Amino acid sequence: MMKVLITDDEIQIRKGLRLKVEWEKEGFQIVEEASNGQEALDLLKKVEVDVVITDVRMPIMDGIEFVKRVSKEHPNVKVIVLSGYSDFEYVRSTMIEGVIDYLLKPVDPDELVEALKRIRIAAEEEKRKRIESDRMNLLVHNQLEEMREQYLLHLVKEELSELNMAIERLQQLQLEDFANENAQVQFLTVEIRESDCNNPNKLKELWLPFRMMCREIAQGYVGMYSFYDVSYANMIHFIYLVDSNQFIHSSSSLVKDVQRNVKEFMDLETVIGIGKVVTGLPEFKTGYISALLSWSQSQMGSYSQVIDGTVNNEIFEFSAGFEKKLINSIEDANYEAFKSNIYSILGGKNNQSIMSFSFAANRILFLLGSLARKYDIDTIDINKMIWNCQQSIWELNSHSRVMEQLIYLGHSIIEKVYEARCSSNGTAIVENVRRYLEQHYASEISLTTLSEQFHINSTYLSDIFKNYVGQNFSDYLINLRMDNAKSLLKDNQLKIIDVAHLVGFSNSGYFSTVFKKHFGQTPVEFRKSLQLSQ
Repeated sequence: MMKVLITDDEIQIRKGLRLKVEWEKEGFQIVEEASNGQEALDLLKKVEVDVVITDVRMPIMDGIEFVKRVSKEHPNVKVIVLSGYSDFEYVRSTMIEGVIDYLLKPVDPDELVEALKRIRIAAEEEKRKRIESDRMNLLVHNQLEEMREQYLLHLVKEELSELNMAIERLQQLQLEDFANENAQVQFLTVEIRESDCNNPNKLKELWLPFRMMCREIAQGYVGMYSFYDVSYANMIHFIYLVDSNQFIHSSSSLVKDVQRNVKEFMDLETVIGIGKVVTGLPEFKTGYISALLSWSQSQMGSYSQVIDGTVNNEIFEFSAGFEKKLINSIEDANYEAFKSNIYSILGGKNNQSIMSFSFAANRILFLLGSLARKYDIDTIDINKMIWNCQQSIWELNSHSRVMEQLIYLGHSIIEKVYEARCSSNGTAIVENVRRYLEQHYASEISLTTLSEQFHINSTYLSDIFKNYVGQNFSDYLINLRMDNAKSLLKDNQLKIIDVAHLVGFSNSGYFSTVFKKHFGQTPVEFRKSLQLSQ
């Protein structure tokens, strides 16, 4: 029901308007009356009104001034202006914004009904556009959140090949605080468990609401984000910037918030692992795995638990140099070197603790999974082997069994990487490069960096890429960036310079030039065209 305010200095006119229309039948309700423009403006501040019907000639504030103020201060209110014969043409010629109709006094009931119908149609259309716009903005805003979550997962699971590229991407995603080399972060792992066995699908049904709830909780803290890893069912992971004086308070507050909300709104139990505080991007993997290791010490059963890994003072070591040696041994198809590296870090250390062994084994497993995804060989069999390795690490019944499984998994990946690199037409390599570009299109990428990433000659890569894809590398990269820019421009909360940075342009002017060359419109013009079409 649309709410109506009648404004006229003559009480008889106001009463007459009430009687001219079956207001509720037409979908309207008269909620207030005013005798002049100032009185009506005061009412608009207190009462929710959709439509104002106002006379032109009134004391204190006339109708013309009143309508101008309404247009400026209450732009969503629709206005019908009433005027006597002598003023009618003048008033109608003013074309004040927000006025739906001008009616001649005395008002014809049929004309008033038609004017009200036009208002209702216009309001319904505006509501439809607003809902669609809100839906689109939410969709695109969620897309930005997804991009952030995916990149945070990338930092803790994938190969960190170029530190500068990672810093640049964090800045593009407006996560620049994490790019500081002295930034201290902490990870928390949260698993939901169900005590009611009568509904085995409950966790699956509540997974998305749980994920959205965690995202909303994270937004309530400065420098905190949530993300998820499909490798671990029913889990959400939090990362947040640590203030040296406040991190204990922050982690305990977060734990309480998560447990309270999950219990109150979902009637589920939570098992939370608190990871160690780590410093700098290269240590993100350490922090993430330490939270997982804390969680892995939980007891079986459906009751809430919190395991604080910060009380364990053991230092985990897994150098970037060792990680690079492992990667090179796999990509160079050197099985003996890979096996030797595994034994050097996991075997023959009598003083190695269970926790330290588990940490190193997880780092190796993450690395192998990352290479499987990089070369698109994460098949059902490979993923099954990864899962079996993970289970053995958590159970930790036998160090030798974990090493055997990791070596067998590494051998399988080496074979498949070698097959991909030796394919006669290079299509497998090109597909891997394309997937890499789709994930990292916003970073500073060149043929040289790609050739180093995939251990292939840059000239050869350029030739096979163009033959297979049908366009050269630089054109393909620009197309990727432009397609993603179009999608992000739909979110009005993002400035043009934000979109430029998100798709890999440090200069918004150059971004606009490339965008116009690509689509025939500047980003501003494209965004305006979207608004007009809604």
